[in-house]
Amino acid sequence: MNKVMEEKTNKNVNQGTKKPEVKKEGIKKENANSIIEVNDLNLWYGSDQALYEVSMDVPEKQVTAIIGPSGCGKSTFLKTLNRMVEMIPIVKTSGSIKYRDQEIFSSKYKEEYLRTKVGMVFQKPNPFPKSVYDNVAYGPRIHGIKKKEVLDQIVEKSLKGAAIWDELKDRLHENAYGLSGGQQQRVCIARALAVEPDVILMDEPTSALDPISTAKVEELVQELKEKYSIIIVTHNMQQAARISDKTAFFLNGELIEFADTDDLFQNPHDKRTEDYITGRFG
Repeated sequence: MNKVMEEKTNKNVNQGTKKPEVKKEGIKKENANSIIEVNDLNLWYGSDQALYEVSMDVPEKQVTAIIGPSGCGKSTFLKTLNRMVEMIPIVKTSGSIKYRDQEIFSSKYKEEYLRTKVGMVFQKPNPFPKSVYDNVAYGPRIHGIKKKEVLDQIVEKSLKGAAIWDELKDRLHENAYGLSGGQQQRVCIARALAVEPDVILMDEPTSALDPISTAKVEELVQELKEKYSIIIVTHNMQQAARISDKTAFFLNGELIEFADTDDLFQNPHDKRTEDYITGRFG
């Protein structure tokens, strides 16, 4: 264990927060085709523990949904997968997260590389105050690509990948702020695709959108999983049931159940899962 992890672990152990009993029933780990492996992950905001002993394997080129009531740790867990949560200075973690068998908490692992390969799409569309073209070309330019013909190809490919090229091909040099909310969100997805990630994290990406735009993003997610592994936090259980292959249910910082989506919704192993998906709380 490196010195950084050792200090984290020692400090975490001394927090004095009692861990809840974690049930392993209904949590399936599938190392054979996993792109991200999480083992015994704990997370604290200062002295308050937000995640407890979370262990799960994220399958490659599938859609994994994360559901649970507000404040249960869904978004915190998602942002841990590319270490964005560490932008909050009081955050401490213990445990392990491996991306393609490499420990992301290692002091030798570059955060910039991780965030290129594990991209993020946020709850509210957040385009830069630039043209559509410059939004999508931003990442490639940061990575040293300057030739216009290469950038043109990347922008077109990425907008096509986000299923919005036909809508915007004649508006590439307009400010992205002039687009509808649904179009802005798909431009943000194109911006994430432009740096060729492996994994796309989505934090309630349709919660600020109208039903038509939501349907377009859901359809896009189904297309993207042919090339990318997608992890989506959603407050909408119907959405999780429609678009995901696997679903994880979080409650009070615990991973209660993780299974094939059909199995979790039709035959939950834990009564807390059943109570949540049947509307008894949440």
